[in-house]
Amino acid sequence: MRDRNPKLIRSRENPRFKLLRQLATSTRERRKAGLALLDGVHLISAYRASGGVPEQLILSESGAANAEAAELAAGVAEQAVLVLADPLFNDVAQVATPTGIVALIRTPQPGPLPQEIERCVMLENIQDAGNLGSILRSTAAAGITTVLLSQGCAFAWSSKVLRAGMGAHFSLAIYDNADLPASALRLSGPLFCASSHAEKTLYQADLRGPLAWAFGNEGSGLSAALSVAAAEQLRIPMPGGSESLNVAAAAAICLFEQVRQRG
Repeated sequence: MRDRNPKLIRSRENPRFKLLRQLATSTRERRKAGLALLDGVHLISAYRASGGVPEQLILSESGAANAEAAELAAGVAEQAVLVLADPLFNDVAQVATPTGIVALIRTPQPGPLPQEIERCVMLENIQDAGNLGSILRSTAAAGITTVLLSQGCAFAWSSKVLRAGMGAHFSLAIYDNADLPASALRLSGPLFCASSHAEKTLYQADLRGPLAWAFGNEGSGLSAALSVAAAEQLRIPMPGGSESLNVAAAAAICLFEQVRQRG
């Protein structure tokens, strides 16, 4: 960073720091502003690789000389690069051990929902940020690019969901506040969901064609309206005797059985 000399902020009264801290500590403010915070080199690199350019790149004073930080800052306008004194940066960072670099980005908007959806994952009232991020990561890894979230889901662009997603967000079209039963009418193939009470197992189903998956709340599962929209409910065999699986684990198993069948 020696050749850029970005602005160093040491005062908590600085208006730019106050705005950053407000965004860092309030999901409501991030939703309202349409902004998200990416913490760490990995997430920011994934965003840059997808073609994104941060609105602002924020470095800690001690991390400003880091070679990876300098490389990430290279494509960002000089006036958009800030350096915060370490105590101030720690107030903005959302992790116990700050990485020294945070990016403020415009939350990607996928545009209108397609009239016909060939493959997607529908998530209803998934409230745990770690579960949501993990499912998004599995979805992207399985080659599915469309995700619909009901109104009761955790905020997809919260810091915890972003960390759990490990960059998956930037290869997905994520539709917030979707009406899932109504969206099911746009599917070009059947809708499947996992249920511990289903007679048919996941491994007996034909998953080779266009289809969609629905996964529900950690405690209550899918709503009656979305269950009715599903063509079939499938059971994941559990010979160990457990009654159910964590929703993120169940989603990964279903998605990669689909990958296996499609070859």
